[in-house]
Amino acid sequence: MTTASVLLTVSTWSCSGEKCEREVVGRAARSVAAVAARELRETPATREQALRLMREWLRQNNDVANVRQDESFLLRFLRQKKYSIPMAQQTLLKYLNLRKLYPEGFSQLDCEDANMKDIINNGYIMVSPVRDSMGRRVIVYSINKLNASKFTCWDMCRAHALVYETCLEEPGDQVCGFTHVGDCAGTSAAHVTAWNPMDFARLIKWGEQSLPMRHKECHLINLPATVRYIIDFAVSRVPPKMAERLKIHHNLKSLHKHIDTACLPASFGGTIQTQDMIEYTKILLSEQRMKLLSLDNMEILSSRGIITSRSKTTPNADAVEGSFRKLEID
Repeated sequence: MTTASVLLTVSTWSCSGEKCEREVVGRAARSVAAVAARELRETPATREQALRLMREWLRQNNDVANVRQDESFLLRFLRQKKYSIPMAQQTLLKYLNLRKLYPEGFSQLDCEDANMKDIINNGYIMVSPVRDSMGRRVIVYSINKLNASKFTCWDMCRAHALVYETCLEEPGDQVCGFTHVGDCAGTSAAHVTAWNPMDFARLIKWGEQSLPMRHKECHLINLPATVRYIIDFAVSRVPPKMAERLKIHHNLKSLHKHIDTACLPASFGGTIQTQDMIEYTKILLSEQRMKLLSLDNMEILSSRGIITSRSKTTPNADAVEGSFRKLEID
């Protein structure tokens, strides 16, 4: 791993009190556009026509209401599915249904909520101000920073949703994707038993299918042997491609071979002060607070349009007509 992450994104980072300053030197918009074209088949023409088709579909769909139709929202689904219109539509429906079925974990995503403020201030989940060498957003987790006797599994879920939804407002994150780095030291029985096994299983499977995120890498360190079975179970619930992206490290030296220390907080052997990373995360959340709260206005009135693995039906003709191969390229 080289220090390209610094050159591509942030060369210096410092925080003093409530004021944080960063010097961005990196990945220009044209570089992100190049990644989008290479990996997602995105061009200005396909993007505009795909957005038009998605908006027409939403206007004609009586099963949903008040769904955001701005570029930032719709493009996250299109980009995650590499501009397959039917697949993007299905993911959007599943996303709305997940929010409806589990409001305790996906609604009221407010960074000013007392529990969310405590979880973020404690450093359980943090967003690095420095992207990795591929321009991906790095999200860092420290299990021992979550007080399992105070917070429920739904507080944990909502903290993740809060950070993920915030990052998904950024086009670069939609295109380049995410690298996850988690420290499992301090995982206790309370952390594990906080979850109902059925809810945990559903969230792993449905979350992977419903959240429009490009998960590129996941690295875990300090994984207790007693928790390995949970990880194995989670891996069994996701597609093989996702499972292959999970790497377990026995020490920081191994982790640093894959993740540049410039992306990591000091507690992970990195160069960023942990409190600075917390402050940066809080700034990001604050900037998108009102957009995240407005997500609760969206509704799915019926789930009949969702195609599951058990369904015997196939996408209707209108959906297929909106597929990527039908887009006209100028």
